[in-house]
Formats: sequence, structure tokens, C-alpha cells
Amino acid sequence: MLSAFRSALTTPDLRKKILFTLGIVAIYRLGAAIPSPGVSYPNVQQCIRQVEGGENSSVYSLINLFSGGALLQLSIFALGIMPYITASIIVQLLTVVIPRFEQLKKEGQSGQNKLTQYTRYLTIALAILQATGIIALADRGQLFGECSLPVIPDSSVYNLLIIIIVMTAGTAVIMWLGEQVTERGIGNGMSLLIFASIAARIPIEGENILTNGGPLVFGGVCLFGLAIIASVVFVEQGQRRIPVQYAKRMVGRRMYGGTSTYLPLKVNQAGVIPVIFGSSLLYLPDLISRLAGTADSGFSQFVQTYLVDQSNWVHITLYFALIIFFTYFYVGITFNPEERADEMKKFGGFIPGIRPGRPTAEYLNFVLSRITLPGSLYLGLIAVLPNFFLGITGSGQNQNFPFGGTAVLIMVGVGLDTVKQIESQLMQRKYDGFLR
Repeated sequence: MLSAFRSALTTPDLRKKILFTLGIVAIYRLGAAIPSPGVSYPNVQQCIRQVEGGENSSVYSLINLFSGGALLQLSIFALGIMPYITASIIVQLLTVVIPRFEQLKKEGQSGQNKLTQYTRYLTIALAILQATGIIALADRGQLFGECSLPVIPDSSVYNLLIIIIVMTAGTAVIMWLGEQVTERGIGNGMSLLIFASIAARIPIEGENILTNGGPLVFGGVCLFGLAIIASVVFVEQGQRRIPVQYAKRMVGRRMYGGTSTYLPLKVNQAGVIPVIFGSSLLYLPDLISRLAGTADSGFSQFVQTYLVDQSNWVHITLYFALIIFFTYFYVGITFNPEERADEMKKFGGFIPGIRPGRPTAEYLNFVLSRITLPGSLYLGLIAVLPNFFLGITGSGQNQNFPFGGTAVLIMVGVGLDTVKQIESQLMQRKYDGFLR
């Protein structure tokens, strides 16, 4: 693997792509440290230290994780890439509901360009909504829990509007940076920016564990993290390969078909989407209670005790159940067995021993239902298992465990995809990659 990286760096065009990608990531991390205009940087830092030292939870902890800590800094890139992720998921789900979107999906590259444009518009709209919510919480002093320092000294409408515009523009810049990496760099740009954000939080979270828990706990967490990463890599690479045979057919004077291939069905067919859905849904009641100003009500106390506290058994049980539900929901929407069966029948393909058409669709649905169950259980266990260790590590409710489900799933998935892309680039030039 190291020799392959050395070969990639010695190849001029690959080296240029890798350096371009690293430059974009550096710009992204620099923007995450630049505070927005009208925000008191010293007060923000003081509130962050109070939050990290206490047990106050942040309703936006998931967005703070994806932004690499830029959210609590109230920087120009405070929203991170989360609005684009949410917009992409919504557009993908709407392709099943809206016939126009489904037609665009089938039109090829031109239709995909239209869907990408809709995703950009929706990203800006969601960025405005999220920026407004964040600034409203910061202005009320609820973003950092019990911190009473004014993070926005000037609370005039004009100043708040300027901050919202700057954060929204920052999201648009992040979206452009990600697209530049996809076109001119290595790997998927949006995924790499998320990878960089999560990786930037690991040293900080590790330092908190070392300070609060001691060297013994820190060593145990590192070993536990390595075990989780190894299990995630093992399951992410697992797939059920359904053999597909293509019949021979004559087109003019040429013979086509007669080849054998397979249809890969991954054990984790849904990826990290169910974890994001489950986390967002659990944080929604807390967000509503904070924006409504009912922090001292019975409903708010119930939410803080049972839904926000990640070590509470009610939170863990609901989180696990939501992940299983959204796994089946997302797989059922994104993978259509009837559509796959019709495509195979159209091109003369069939599964040995299974009739083309409806029997093939029923067989694919049967196999998919069998592998979705272990996939959903795997996602649920990876997501909730670190919650049992929050009290041991001293991370507190407001901290994200450095080897939590969302972080590990995204980092391992992005890392594997990027390595495969570099390997494919090397194989095109020298026919040797990471695996010999």
C-alpha cells in the first residue's frame, strides 16, 4: 500500500490531483476557524470551554460533528456540509414520490444535472433555515447551554441578518469546493470534506477522554476504537453476489451475450443514512422546545432526561429502533427489485434457476429482506455501542464519542472509496495497485 501511495505521488497528474484535494481541504479547515462578523470570538471560546467542561448538551451536536467544530465557533463555515447532505437525501427520496424527478433520473446525464441543480437550490434554502435557527439560539444564550456570556453583542435585526447571510454564503462556498474536488481531485468532494471535519474532531475528543478518564481509559478506548473500525471494514466489504447469465443473441452478423456476471447486494445497503435520520429525529424535540422557549417545562425536562442524554436506556432503545426502521425504509425506496428484474430481462439476463420477470423480482426481494436484517442490526449496534462508554470516558452528554457510529461509518466508507479510486487510477497506468 505504501509503495502504491509512493507511485501515486510520483505520477504527475495523480500528484496534481492529490495536492489539489489537500489544498481544498486546507481552505475548508481555514474557513471553519474564521468567526462570522458580529460574533464575539473571546466570549464564544469561553462558552465552548464551559460546555466542554460540563454536562450541558448541544442540540446541534450532529451538525457540529459534521462541521468539524465550526458550528460552536459560529464561523463562516458553521453549517458545514449538513444542508447539502439533507438536500441530497430529500431529492433522492422525492425521485420515488414525484414522477417528474423519476423521469429526470432515467434521462441520464442531462437529467442528473437538473437534479443536481434542484439539490443546490434546496441546499441554500435549508442553509437559511438552519442559520436562522442557530443564530436565534445563540442570541437567546441557548446554544451553549448555561453559558450567559453574550456571543452576539449587537442583537439588532441588521446584524443578525448579516450573520445569517454570511453563514449561508459559507455553505454555498463549501458546496462549490466539494464539486471542485469531485471534478479535479481524487474521490467524492462532499464525502472528503465530511471526512476532514470528523477527523479534525478526533484529537480534541481524545484529549478530553485522556484528561477526564486517565491514560488507562484512553488506552482502552483506542483498542475499542480499533476493534470497531476493523468490524466496520469487514461488514462494509461484505456483499451477496447473485449470479447473472446473459443469453447469446445475434445482432446483424455479430454474436452478443453469453457472459456471466453477478449482481452485488451489500450487507449494509443503506450506508450511513439511517444513522443520520435516527440522530436528527431524536434531536428534533429538543430543538422545538428550545426555539419555543419552554426550557423549564415538564416536556423539556423529559426530553433532556430521556432523549438528549445519550447514556439513558430510553435514548439507546429509541435510537436502535429508529435505525432499524430507517434501514428498511431507505433500502425499500432506493432499491427496486422489479426495476432491476425488468432491466435484466430487457438485456437478455437471467438468474440461473429463476425465471425472468416477476419470479426474478420476487427472488431479489427475498434475498434483500434477508440481508437487510443483519445490516440494520449491524448499523444499530455500531451506533449505540459507544453510548454505553460515555460515562466511563467522561465525555459527557455534549460530547461526541470519537469512535461513534456516525463518525466511524463515514470515515471508513470514505476512506475505502478514496483508496479504491486511487487504485483504479494506478491500474490504468501501471496495472498494479494496492492489492497484489
